[in-house]
Amino acid sequence: MSGRLVGKRIFVTGAAQGIGLAIAKAFLREGAALFLVDRDAALLAEQGEALKQSGGKLGYLAADITDAKMIASAVAQAAVEIGPINALVNNAGVNVFSEPLETSDEEWNRCFDINLKGAWNCCKAVLPGMIETGGGVILNIASTHAFTIIPHTFPYPLAKHALLGMTKSLGLEYAPRNVRVNALAPGYVATQKVIDYWNGFPDPAAARAETMKLHPGGRIASPEEIAMAAVFMISDECPFMNATCLTIDGGLSVQQHPG
Repeated sequence: MSGRLVGKRIFVTGAAQGIGLAIAKAFLREGAALFLVDRDAALLAEQGEALKQSGGKLGYLAADITDAKMIASAVAQAAVEIGPINALVNNAGVNVFSEPLETSDEEWNRCFDINLKGAWNCCKAVLPGMIETGGGVILNIASTHAFTIIPHTFPYPLAKHALLGMTKSLGLEYAPRNVRVNALAPGYVATQKVIDYWNGFPDPAAARAETMKLHPGGRIASPEEIAMAAVFMISDECPFMNATCLTIDGGLSVQQHPG
């Protein structure tokens, strides 16, 4: 353990699998105290107990980020179990992909309730404590969908664009109170969600190969690569980074004509 996050008491959402779980593991290795939340109570308990075997300070609670009262209660419980929260990772999210005129009200609401309102619920719950204790850091896990558009993925890019806007707004608003707010924008990452996406095609292997072909390096990111970027952004190694977004997509979004 190198201790890059010693003294950080971090609230991580969507922490039971994928990028969130990789972030939790990386944070523990770097000496952070963690409080994990996820809607999947069984999976969270399984992973939470496994992570406790590392010996780090860790608590967890099944919670729905769309429920502001539930999240406020979770943050209060976290303060008791690991100490006042001074860092937040808004990782929980959901893919909602459709064509605009085929998007139902239910899909629209689900997309924005989880990807935007849920993140705000968490920010709103931790910010008063951060301000009271002299500062903190918030990291919103956005997406390359926050600044690029892929047809037929509506309304997901709208929510991620808005999340980036919230990142900038809160970053400027609370900079005088020593609170940094940034975003991390992954592209394709080898998570179960991406595997499920490939498996939705008649030929999953061909779909996977097509995805890899899009990328200049011929591969996509691992969850661990996203997690190490999150370590940097939560740490005190970038104290002047605020109200901005770090992109990790292997150069995909820079290409004018991918693949």
